[in-house]
Amino acid sequence: MITTLPRASDARVRRLAATLYAYTFLDDFTLLYPLYALLFADTGLSTAEISSLLAIWSLTSLVMEIPSGAWADTVSRRLLLVLAPLLAGAGYALWFLFPSYGAFAAGFVLWGTAGALQSGALEALVYTELEREDAVGRYAGIMGRARALGTGAVMAATALAVPLFAAGGYSLVGVASVLVCLVCAAVAAAFPEHRTHRSHRGTGGRDGDPAPDARDRASGPDAPDAPDAPDVPDRDRAPGSDARDRDGGPGGDAEDRDDGTGEDTEPSSPRAYLGMLRAGLREARGDRAVRRALLLVPAVAALWGALEEYVPLLAAGTGVATETVPLLVLLVSAGVAAGGFLAAAESRLTGRGLAVLLAVGAVALGAGAAAGNALGFFAIAAAFCVFQTATVLADVRLQNTIAGPARATVTSVAGLATDVASLGVYGGYAAASAVAGHGMIFTLSAVPYLLIALFLASRRDSGRSRWNSGRSRRDPG
Repeated sequence: MITTLPRASDARVRRLAATLYAYTFLDDFTLLYPLYALLFADTGLSTAEISSLLAIWSLTSLVMEIPSGAWADTVSRRLLLVLAPLLAGAGYALWFLFPSYGAFAAGFVLWGTAGALQSGALEALVYTELEREDAVGRYAGIMGRARALGTGAVMAATALAVPLFAAGGYSLVGVASVLVCLVCAAVAAAFPEHRTHRSHRGTGGRDGDPAPDARDRASGPDAPDAPDAPDVPDRDRAPGSDARDRDGGPGGDAEDRDDGTGEDTEPSSPRAYLGMLRAGLREARGDRAVRRALLLVPAVAALWGALEEYVPLLAAGTGVATETVPLLVLLVSAGVAAGGFLAAAESRLTGRGLAVLLAVGAVALGAGAAAGNALGFFAIAAAFCVFQTATVLADVRLQNTIAGPARATVTSVAGLATDVASLGVYGGYAAASAVAGHGMIFTLSAVPYLLIALFLASRRDSGRSRWNSGRSRRDPG
């Protein structure tokens, strides 16, 4: 029994990872993505109307982000992951069945809601299941590979959309997109989900006081300088002590769920939902370690994520032939994918190590953009590789610092902050484009990453705090 338990645990981790990889690939394999702007234009929409649709998409995601995270923590993270592609598929169906401004707007509301349902819920489910198997040290590698596969799926969908459109127009591409969403929802149903009782942990009970472990981290003499100390997860049972619960039996999905309020309330009740929402917001606001880790996510992810949308314009500005532009965009996408795969290798970096990584990425971005030619895109691809790796590591740090039951809610707060910061980048880019070219804007965009690197390097604990502090005893990471 002692020798077979680790093997059984490793098999469950592999199944979880395989389900995640399939789900992420299918979710990003959106065949309509490279064509939807053309569909809108061919329907007769003006540029202003198309821009308003994109605004509806963004605003829907912003409004739904945190409420959906609390819903995932209260009811079921797996359920939201199943619903998300179904909503997106319904939106795509509206587009090609009833092509009009109203249908496009409704489709974007559905698509934006789908993205919000996934944000926070996916990371929380994967981390919680790995924590259950004492394998949180593998989170960085698994999530990094998943993000790399997502980037690959976008590239594959872009390549396949062209022959599909030639064969059957928007209708064939739309039908194929809906079918992919249905398969994605079926894959999501295969995710394991076990919810562990954490009485009052991270919620502070009904009086609004910080959680015990949050108070310990926030009030200790070393708290300001040691936010990355490992959090040891609570366990109600020793690993493997309940076979039915571990295998997803009745104890796993129903009896083992807690509303996060420390009270015996129905998981689906409004009282439980509000309690979970308060718990997540309280931990995000009141726990210094969580707050710092949460703010690092948008600081690292928002800028390069927004800049990626302008890579085709930067490529065209170098003067290369039009047919060369997709190749340069593909090169940068390959760099992003590589960054996901490299996240596991860099997961043991200290704070100072991450600072060096970001500084290298900043120099590569500035040098590549300043070159003003196609060769500079190799440096830009390297920079985006670094930034993707840093984004995964920032997520790892956030997951390792969350102690309460509202993991998806706290992660959704980070997602909301990233979305808001991205909107700021879009606005800043638009304003800067009136006085500077794309190459200059990309070059100047390296400065914020240099400042973040300097901040991380200046921290007193940056040389000893590891970003993958949640490594288990059994898993070497």
